[in-house]
Amino acid sequence: MEQADGAGSTRAYVIHPELTSDPERRDAGPALEEAVSLAAALPDLEVVGQEIVRLQRPHPGHLFGTGKTDELGQAIHDAEVELVLIDGPVSPVQQRNLEKAWKVKILDRTGLILEIFSDRAATREGVLQVEMAALSYQRTRLVRAWTHLERQRGGLGFVGGPGETQIEADRRAIDEQLNRLRKQLAKVVKTRELHRAARAKVPFPVVALVGYTNAGKSTLFNRMTGAEVMAKDMLFATLDPTMRSIDLPGGQQVILSDTVGFISDLPTQLVAAFRATLEEVLGADLILHVRDISHAESEEQAEDVLSILADLGVSEDVPLIEVWNKIDLLDGESHDAYQTQAERTEDVVAISAWTGEGLDTLYDAIDMALAQDTAEEVLRLGFAEGRNRAWLHEAGVVESEVQDEDGWVLTVRWTAKQAAQYAKDTG
Repeated sequence: MEQADGAGSTRAYVIHPELTSDPERRDAGPALEEAVSLAAALPDLEVVGQEIVRLQRPHPGHLFGTGKTDELGQAIHDAEVELVLIDGPVSPVQQRNLEKAWKVKILDRTGLILEIFSDRAATREGVLQVEMAALSYQRTRLVRAWTHLERQRGGLGFVGGPGETQIEADRRAIDEQLNRLRKQLAKVVKTRELHRAARAKVPFPVVALVGYTNAGKSTLFNRMTGAEVMAKDMLFATLDPTMRSIDLPGGQQVILSDTVGFISDLPTQLVAAFRATLEEVLGADLILHVRDISHAESEEQAEDVLSILADLGVSEDVPLIEVWNKIDLLDGESHDAYQTQAERTEDVVAISAWTGEGLDTLYDAIDMALAQDTAEEVLRLGFAEGRNRAWLHEAGVVESEVQDEDGWVLTVRWTAKQAAQYAKDTG
């Protein structure tokens, strides 16, 4: 998000509408807290007020009733607010009417997440996906500013920017731009497929970190790999998959993949837009589901993550380890209780990515999970098959080797995937 020269932070007010008629609604307190954290994920944004507004049903024209709209308008005026973030869906009509009544910009949950995605996307593919999702969202808004299409960097222009004007979106122009972006994305995806094919030749298992946003995935990734991936206490700190090769203490080499954090009520069009960003998870040999075990809604967050994994089409056959992170934030009694529960539960490990507690146990669990799918085999190679022998050693699957007058006899332990790749590469 861009600011004009000399301008300070944008003063924002966060409203969480609690629909009391919805029996499946979440506790409004943590929901508002998450919305404020979302706002904090944007640079140059200062939250100066927050409020839960209980509604029996949304007002079709203004979302809130007349009295509540006036009351909120006064609070917004008194706090000198420039931007109101409404943590939920807001129709184009509601948005236009509220902006007119309050004389401020309105951003709903989808728009806010798009702004964050825009600010965080680092790869060309990520940027294109964000722009396409933003355009599809904007297309439903008759009056929007979309000057971000002409800018090389920064936010999406919903919040504001230099020279921005409110104009009626020309749907034909948006459709033309969408077509251009689709063509560009097709080229980028094709290039990425080539990179993925090259990576598939490296016969190491892929271990994917997934979890609710802010669960500590990037901190764990950094601790395991020594990489300096951005790890801040903010939502959506990572948007593009980052991959590193690491050697486990047991000697096995794996590729570790960090992914974007999941979140509740992520709009459907955003899940679709970021499917490619999460495709590393689809090809994973092992999934590490990182949970913030200190969070009040850790169970609900875990359900959201598993639901999105299912929506993405991740097979239930892929082994999954639950990693209970941030155990260092629990008091002594709770810490010990969770630690004991994790030790007694299959495929659960309690750790602190921050302090390193439990990392050795996690490494052992990864080794065991990946070893379950390996088989031992004896191969005989002639001296002319040195390239095949080099492949096996490079893959780290050789357990023992004996040389005789005809060549080498190798005992290997490998997965079906590694065996198939060996046959393909050396056949």
